[in-house]
Amino acid sequence: MTDSSTTQPATARESLASLLGGRKGAIDASLPPLAFVVGWLVADRSIGWGAVAAIALSVLVGAFRLLRGDKARAVLVSLAAVVVAALIALYTGRAEDFFLIQLLSNVASALLWAVSIVVRWPLLGVVAGFALGQKTRWRRDPDLLRAYSRASWVWVFGQYTVRVLVFGSLWWSGQVVALGVARTVLSWPLVALTLTLSGWVLYRALPADHPGLRKPQPR
Repeated sequence: MTDSSTTQPATARESLASLLGGRKGAIDASLPPLAFVVGWLVADRSIGWGAVAAIALSVLVGAFRLLRGDKARAVLVSLAAVVVAALIALYTGRAEDFFLIQLLSNVASALLWAVSIVVRWPLLGVVAGFALGQKTRWRRDPDLLRAYSRASWVWVFGQYTVRVLVFGSLWWSGQVVALGVARTVLSWPLVALTLTLSGWVLYRALPADHPGLRKPQPR
């Protein structure tokens, strides 16, 4: 008989990681900002050329993803985000404003995740529940609800708040190159660390006799 205590955590972690789009998606999302910084530097701090470089690379990445079978909607959303970021920088005349959407989206994410915990609908549980085909059945399990709530705080402080502090300070001081570097470092590496820590918190919060994430125990 297979020991469920050794197999379920690995399966659950794999499911949580897949919900984030995987390493490929995180790396792809960090390429256009780097292209913007490179184009901006090479063209003597020209926001226009930085915008062209970012959009061009985003189109190439999108085409590659489509050829690999990714959904067209996801590709278009990624491209639209780069275009809007470029337009904001062009409109304000501040290269650091290319990263403003990233900063604001992380502020919104931190607030949304925190609120979800307070109202007892922790987003980590919502996402994992749908990924595991449970929909909202996990909420009827007090142990799972408590575990997902605790693990969701790791996302609030370990990912989104860290990004807000780093991006915010660099944006405020106009550090364009540092913003490009931070955009890369705080993508997949930070997501991987957050997954590891939140997974550890999640399983530590569950009682030793709990059957695991795939088997909610309604009470």
